[in-house]
Amino acid sequence: MPLHRLTTITIGVPNVADTAQYYAEWGLARETEPARDGDQAVSFSTGDGGVQLRLQATARRRLVELRVGADDPDDIDRITSSLARLGVAAQRSETGIRTYDPGTEVAVVVEIADRIVQAETPAPPYNTPGHISRPDTRAPGVLREAPVRPRKLGHVVLGSTDQAGSQRLFTEGLGFKISDTVPGLAAFMRCSTDHHNVLVQQAPLAFLHHTSWQVNDVDEVGRGATKMLEKDPGRHVWGLGRHHVGSNFFWYLRDPAGNFSEYYSDLDCIVDDELWTPQTWEGARGLYNWGPPPPPSFLAPEDLAGLMTGVHGGR
Repeated sequence: MPLHRLTTITIGVPNVADTAQYYAEWGLARETEPARDGDQAVSFSTGDGGVQLRLQATARRRLVELRVGADDPDDIDRITSSLARLGVAAQRSETGIRTYDPGTEVAVVVEIADRIVQAETPAPPYNTPGHISRPDTRAPGVLREAPVRPRKLGHVVLGSTDQAGSQRLFTEGLGFKISDTVPGLAAFMRCSTDHHNVLVQQAPLAFLHHTSWQVNDVDEVGRGATKMLEKDPGRHVWGLGRHHVGSNFFWYLRDPAGNFSEYYSDLDCIVDDELWTPQTWEGARGLYNWGPPPPPSFLAPEDLAGLMTGVHGGR
């Protein structure tokens, strides 16, 4: 697949310092980067993906920019032609192309970037009925003491006032592929072998619902969330559970600006498109396979009404 990963996202928040502290505690490493475009953004890296999060000051919380990695200039040429056929304005440079999605109010940049390289991480041994994998020793998950550090940015979920238009831009314009759909609401779209990297859902306004960060296994999901909740139990949103679409373990928390962030592990991966059959999902089954039911605040974040009436200001 010519597209191969999400490279970097820029989240705008009204409280940069507090939000930056949250993502440092989340396990991201704060980086020192020169100011870009005149801003003073705070940057963070993951274990394998390099700098993948930037925070900048905005009047209300929102995703400002989404960057996607491509292999070479031919990929950028193809996207340039596809966007032109759709009548979508774009700015081409030597190393990438930039466009804007009105439905999500997000600038999308596809840029030539190195593919992510992750060291093989074997699954820990599990004792199961009739099979003892770790005789005479405790489970590795209970012996870990190192802080949890996300390996990479996995996906973002966005609200769009024009879901169909946003989906068309990502698929027909940029080359994302659809893995599964929720009819009339959303499509799980991928730009890598991950089941999804972007999900755009119909919403009354453009907003960032959540970002999702890969950790090694379900123990790291639980350990990471538990550590965050020790600092502030009010951060809890939803978890622990396992999604049905995508199959991943999850636990969601809330940052100080109101954005949700997800620890995840064991996501479905689509290596051969011919072997994967997209399906349509409806109702709760599309949200989770097991775990507590999603709280109303996950389905409709509590600050949406305020965002819609402009309580938190403009852009």
